Amino acid sequence: MSADNPNCRIAVVGAGRMGRGISLSFAFSGYAVQLCDSEERSAGDFSALAESVQQEIDTELDFLQQLQLVSPRQAGEIARRITVVSRPEAVQPLGDADFVFEAVAEVLDIKASTYRWLNTVVSDGAVIGSTTSTMLVDTLAEFVALPQRFLNTHWLNPALLMPLVEMSPGCDSGEQEVASMKALLEGIGKLPVICAASPGYIVPRIQALAMTEAARCVEEGVASAEDVDKAIRVGFGVRYAVLGLLEFIDWGGGDIVYYATRYLADNLDDKRFSVPDIIETNMREQRNGIRDGQGFYDYRQRDVDAYRQERLGDFVKLLQHLSLLPKAK
Repeated sequence: MSADNPNCRIAVVGAGRMGRGISLSFAFSGYAVQLCDSEERSAGDFSALAESVQQEIDTELDFLQQLQLVSPRQAGEIARRITVVSRPEAVQPLGDADFVFEAVAEVLDIKASTYRWLNTVVSDGAVIGSTTSTMLVDTLAEFVALPQRFLNTHWLNPALLMPLVEMSPGCDSGEQEVASMKALLEGIGKLPVICAASPGYIVPRIQALAMTEAARCVEEGVASAEDVDKAIRVGFGVRYAVLGLLEFIDWGGGDIVYYATRYLADNLDDKRFSVPDIIETNMREQRNGIRDGQGFYDYRQRDVDAYRQERLGDFVKLLQHLSLLPKAK
């Protein structure tokens, strides 16, 4: 079934935080979702789990009502679109599903066991996405009966609100299956990106460096935790909400990044602050960014002045929204 079909059937396996968030994301966009418990439980334990899921979803929807993003009527309809299903009762919903999202614990043995079960109940035509952020797609694909229908789809918390989903196809992932998953995610307002099967994908990899460096600033007495976080919120964060990191390099110049990084390498740590070959190569070949017409992006056929004005306009709007824009006297 096509991903843009509103009757497309969605199943989520694993009723933890991420599974609940993914279920809510699809229900929010009008899909009926079967949230399947991946564990064998007693009737009493499952009842407690289902109640916990319902309470968390109701809390999330109450918050959205407070923000006036949904009406009470809409909140009720969204909640009713999610059905929590016990493992024994999940056979038919999983067999009927067009897309299955696996969201069980980040433990390889648990993943393997889950896929052994899914292989017996999921239809051959279903596309399966693992939400893992720590395991590579080809590692997990070994547990999947038909790996061409399998890829990693890494959602960020909170799943409903975060627009990004990192899609990581494996060696055997089918082009049609990847395109179908991408269309499905775009259809509910997500902005998926495609990344190779590499540890950390994009966001966790960059995020880990930023977080550990922030911790070192406190550890080394560079600044207090409060001032480090303030610097991130009103400096680092607002800037890169408008310009991507590579786009920002092109604005300032790759050569500037090269020499600034070399200074940090010489004065702090030459391994942590080593210059990537691509930056040095771009600099040597006069591809430093906007001023050279090329960098990580190609600006030769663009109206650069209009592009600058658009980005700066977005930046001003963001500062206004955050009450950070200077006031003229």
